[in-house]
Amino acid sequence: MGRPDPSEYAPYYSKYLAHVPEDDILTALGEQMESTLALLRAAPEAKASVRHPPYTWTVKDVVGHLTDCERVFGYRALRIARGDATPLPGFDENLYARAAETDGVPLGDLAAEFEAVRRSHLGLFRRLPAAAWTRMGVANDSPVSVRALAYIMLGHERHHAAILRERLSRG
Repeated sequence: MGRPDPSEYAPYYSKYLAHVPEDDILTALGEQMESTLALLRAAPEAKASVRHPPYTWTVKDVVGHLTDCERVFGYRALRIARGDATPLPGFDENLYARAAETDGVPLGDLAAEFEAVRRSHLGLFRRLPAAAWTRMGVANDSPVSVRALAYIMLGHERHHAAILRERLSRG
């Protein structure tokens, strides 16, 4: 399917695509899921609810955010892949994070939810016809392709996983 061209996504997302050197997005998404789960399974529950300034979210909030974004990006990919030309709205990730109330949820449960959502998207992406990957739609008032959404999904998680690794390594 190849890497997306910058014309296939809003400039804002280039920071996430910069984290994705791979061309085989399906393999990368699967491997990333495993590395993220290993990171989360090794994290002590006590550290998962700590806010490290300057960040306003806990580790649990970040995991909830990753899962929410997976769902939004995956839903966009599904709609566009199926030929739905309806413009899709943006979302306020801070509002979602506050409403999720993840601090009361065990980190293991949040990790399992992330895994379930990622496995669902891997299933979707693996079954897409070739023509669907380059199909364009509009999300958050910007053009986007299905393949760009898969790359954004991967790069977005890598962006946040790097921050999580640093935060979890603190004493």
